[in-house]
Amino acid sequence: MIRIQRAAERYPGGDPAAGIETRHALSFGPHYDPDNLRFGALLACNEERLAPGAGFEEHPHSHTEIVTWVVEGELTHHDTAGHTTVVRPGDLQRLSAAGGVRHVERNDADVPLVFVQMWLAPLVPGGEPSYEVVRGLGDPYDLPEADARLHVDRPREGERFEVPAADFAYVHVVRGALLLDGEELGPGDAARLTDHTGELALTATADAEVLIWEMRDWRRALG
Repeated sequence: MIRIQRAAERYPGGDPAAGIETRHALSFGPHYDPDNLRFGALLACNEERLAPGAGFEEHPHSHTEIVTWVVEGELTHHDTAGHTTVVRPGDLQRLSAAGGVRHVERNDADVPLVFVQMWLAPLVPGGEPSYEVVRGLGDPYDLPEADARLHVDRPREGERFEVPAADFAYVHVVRGALLLDGEELGPGDAARLTDHTGELALTATADAEVLIWEMRDWRRALG
């Protein structure tokens, strides 16, 4: 089964007056939708746009794997576990909130910042927070804490590649355009595939960048 969500169908959020514009793919905060609470391990997929000098002040997280992909600009991260980092395009950041951590996310540069932040549910809650940045991510990124794997593909126009087989596969278009099962997908569009056998392919109709989560059914993983 395939469900397409267009960029315009995302829930608006953030604080535009403070230079923060957010678009939520799943039920989030005041945008409660009982039919859109999670997809596989994915709890949130937020597109964030921060003006220069804007940011999220220190706030808490717990029992969540937070994966961030910077599209444009520079993201300054600081957390109460002692990590301070600048994350740039092509870098992947993961914060495992575990039993609890607080962090700050800011745009301290003089150009706009765009990033995609994805929250995943861990198989086992609690534990000690952990953090890492992978510079210039090339290979798929494994997230065993959520029994998930992230693929980052940058196909050139005309290239074709398969969506990996998975209980749940989530496709998010960062830039460019792709064709999936006759549907044209553009920036901010997403596709959710359930019980995917690996028989569907994406074809780039323009140079593109796409994030694909390959996730196992967490109920099966826990069993």
